[in-house]
Amino acid sequence: MNFTESVIREMTRLALVHGATNLAQGFPDFPAPQILKDAAAEAIAADINQYSITWGAKPFRDAIAAKYRRWYGLEFDPEREVTVCCGATEGMIATLLAVVNPGDEVVLFEPFYENYNPDSQLCGAEARYVRLQAPGWNFDPGELRRAFNPRTKAIILNSPNNPTGKVFNREELQFIAGLCQEFDTLAITDEIYEHIVYDGAAHVPIISLPGMRERAVLVNSMSKTYSVTGWRVGWVLAPPDLTDSIRKVHDFLTVGAAAPLQQAGVTALGLPEEYYKNLAQEYKNRRDHILTSLRSAGFQPFTPAGAYYVMAGIAGLGFPNDLELVRHLVENVGIAAVPGSSFYAQSAEGGQHVRFCFCKKYETLEEARHQLTRLHM
Repeated sequence: MNFTESVIREMTRLALVHGATNLAQGFPDFPAPQILKDAAAEAIAADINQYSITWGAKPFRDAIAAKYRRWYGLEFDPEREVTVCCGATEGMIATLLAVVNPGDEVVLFEPFYENYNPDSQLCGAEARYVRLQAPGWNFDPGELRRAFNPRTKAIILNSPNNPTGKVFNREELQFIAGLCQEFDTLAITDEIYEHIVYDGAAHVPIISLPGMRERAVLVNSMSKTYSVTGWRVGWVLAPPDLTDSIRKVHDFLTVGAAAPLQQAGVTALGLPEEYYKNLAQEYKNRRDHILTSLRSAGFQPFTPAGAYYVMAGIAGLGFPNDLELVRHLVENVGIAAVPGSSFYAQSAEGGQHVRFCFCKKYETLEEARHQLTRLHM
């Protein structure tokens, strides 16, 4: 294995050491919705504190199926196609361990969320990288086609995307779906930011496209949509044959997700549409705030269409690379960010980008704005 510990979580530790504002790790510093906290407390008080069924408590699996029916018109059988995991992180590695064999190939869009490369290595796969090109973070269809071959077992697709904020449109998804069908390849999708989209962008699950219902695995979680990243409750949706394999791996990885938090998840997934509209609008306001701050400080940020991160160019700031800049930021400016190179297989490729997250209170973002004025001092 040639991967290191998480750079994102390392930056959180450095933020604590230096007393810096943490714009590195993507967790909110504002309260979770009160209705969810009350639901969790009520579940604990009602003594829902022992193991649930390994692949998820039935009320929660039913709620997951109902939400996908309501939002996307997708039908999933809670008994045979829904697996509750300890967050999307476990859902992704459980899926890969279940469906990928040593020597298979997995296609990754680069820059990628840092877990995908180690996940691929842990299941013995060889990664093939396809570049997303700034400023629109678009892929070259020819390059993507060349990445597919008879050994391609899966492509991992994260939309809305971390770290770039790209939201893959229907035309792009249809092209990817066509390759999956041509090469008998699975699409494994991380859709954890599905409700955090801006400027008219729309999230489309690739599993909803023609020909993809039986060859896609959808991974998601409560973490980002409901501001409960510490709950570690996620799910995997897949056809019955794949679900059967994923459940076996999940069982021996973690046994099951926290029972009272699954019960609270029933409340979460039943929230009205207004909740999701407000969520997207609030994050858009925060996005616009940090974009202004970064531009004022001399960064060249790329405007994200979704998720709650900004990738920013650092050319002209006087630092040789991203690592030197993030070290200066956390030690001298008081802000923790993530070096762009941590999202690339060849670290030098991301050396002129830095990622900031904006899932923070306005007071935190305003403090960061003032701290950034010290960048050139």
